[in-house]
Amino acid sequence: MESEAINWEQDLPLDADEAYRSLVRSLRRTDGFSLLFVRCSPIQGEQIIADVGNDLRDKNIRVLELNESIDNLYDRIFALEDLERLNILFVKGIEQSIFAYEDREINGVNLRSRSLQYGGTWQGVPRVLGHLNLSRERFRDNFKFCIVFLLPEFALNYFIRRAPDFFDWRSNIYDFPTEKSLVDREAYRLVYLDGNLDEYQQLTNEQRIAKLCQIKSYLDESSDRTQASELWVEKGLIHAAANEHDEAIAAYDQSLQIKPDDDYAWFYRGNALFDLDRYEEAIASYDQALQINPEDHEAYYNRGNALFNLERYEESISAYDKVLQIKSDFYKAWHNRGFALSYLGRDEEAISSYDQASQFSPDKHEAFNKRGCALSDLERYEEAIVAYDQALQIKPDYHKAWNNRGSALGNLERYEDAIAAYDRALQIKPDKHEAWYNQGNALRKLGKYEEAIAAYDCALQIKPDKHEACYNRGIALVNLGRYEEAIAAYDQALQIKPDKDEAWNNRGIALRKLGRYEEAINSYDKSLAINPNAANTYYNKACAYSLQNAIEPALENLQKAIQFNAEKYREMAKPDSDFDNIRHDPHFQALIQ
Repeated sequence: MESEAINWEQDLPLDADEAYRSLVRSLRRTDGFSLLFVRCSPIQGEQIIADVGNDLRDKNIRVLELNESIDNLYDRIFALEDLERLNILFVKGIEQSIFAYEDREINGVNLRSRSLQYGGTWQGVPRVLGHLNLSRERFRDNFKFCIVFLLPEFALNYFIRRAPDFFDWRSNIYDFPTEKSLVDREAYRLVYLDGNLDEYQQLTNEQRIAKLCQIKSYLDESSDRTQASELWVEKGLIHAAANEHDEAIAAYDQSLQIKPDDDYAWFYRGNALFDLDRYEEAIASYDQALQINPEDHEAYYNRGNALFNLERYEESISAYDKVLQIKSDFYKAWHNRGFALSYLGRDEEAISSYDQASQFSPDKHEAFNKRGCALSDLERYEEAIVAYDQALQIKPDYHKAWNNRGSALGNLERYEDAIAAYDRALQIKPDKHEAWYNQGNALRKLGKYEEAIAAYDCALQIKPDKHEACYNRGIALVNLGRYEEAIAAYDQALQIKPDKDEAWNNRGIALRKLGRYEEAINSYDKSLAINPNAANTYYNKACAYSLQNAIEPALENLQKAIQFNAEKYREMAKPDSDFDNIRHDPHFQALIQ
């Protein structure tokens, strides 16, 4: 059963003063259970409660303010004290329970409660209203006072359509048209005074829904198109702060339907699409914002970031250059420009960008760290260490710089110092899998294989799909002669990355050590199918054939290895005992000369 839609102009007073006088008359006469509904803005609701309290001092009046979404209103009322003495109970904030439901039901850009045609769209029922439908007799039998619901229009529409059984027991409805000056004042507060994206991110879920309800109530009231557009943008920002990016995009689209030249709406729409990894669409939105406002350096910056994530590094650098033409001290653009240049292998230019970033950045440690990375890419490890030290002077607990410092020291074969740097990184961030992995590598280089395996195990506990740790763990196990375990480690690496030719090669080595030559050759073949230019795999395959006295394939594979690097593999083969079975063959002797 559904109630008929209310014709406000025919059935309700148009003047707020007249509506208030009518409400007070009803409340003065009320005796026992009754339901009244008042359509008003949140600010008007507060004023109505205050005025009724002054005008009806002989009545025992209470206010139930709901600051969070609820499912059961009956229990909340029943828990109030001294109900037997109560005459009037104002209920505020039930729209939060309805809004939480409606927000989940949004599809596309149309809010269902604002649609002009409700037929066919009102399928589900918010829990709080469903419970009211089922509990109306309990309300009547147990509550001997008047319950006054203060509601914005969208929430009242929900009562009409989705709680018809409960709503049919109403005594009356009172409409309080909101004065334009009040709508203007509240809309201005919501858009310009109440918060920004950073502040919205600090809101609890209940505070967020309350804020969205306020915006929605004034959207219902506002006749000013610019004002409505701004409110939709603000709604989008609140959704974005809660990572509800689809809802945010829907709100920005509503704003842009009203005001297509709102560069802020296009910009924030781009940000929401960016956060959904929809980078091409984000770029299109930033382009729209920049057509309207070509001086928006943040739109160029975010456009550059989207291009970077699409690996379009040259274009991203161009976008960052546009930022810096407009705002030369925008350190984030200098920083990310350097990052893009590093990806293109233009490390000297990247270093220059990081130097610029460090001049302007309040977080200079990041710029010094990135400078160190670029210097490491150029194999200028001593200079890189100086840059990491500069980062650590500013921020001693910067785990990234400690880890990178360790890597630079490792590249200089200063493994003990590298391990000390990794230890510092792990003291600060024990779950940094990169530091555990790098520490394992340094320990392995020092021949501390058991400790290396323990470090790799720590890395894999944190990041089980780190195939490099599985692979290097296998190498350490081979060095300990634990070949079966090494094969299991290589198998684990290959489950994660089946095209890792080095793992297939090393798996073959472990199998060869166990005398499982055919399996070893099969592993080498898989390695060579991935990388036909792997000279060491041809060499290892030759060893496996030699150990089986298969002279011809042994010589064939050794010859292939020598073709890639004659000096290296001839010198390796001369003393290698794996070739003892064919050492006296004249063809072998000819190959190693």
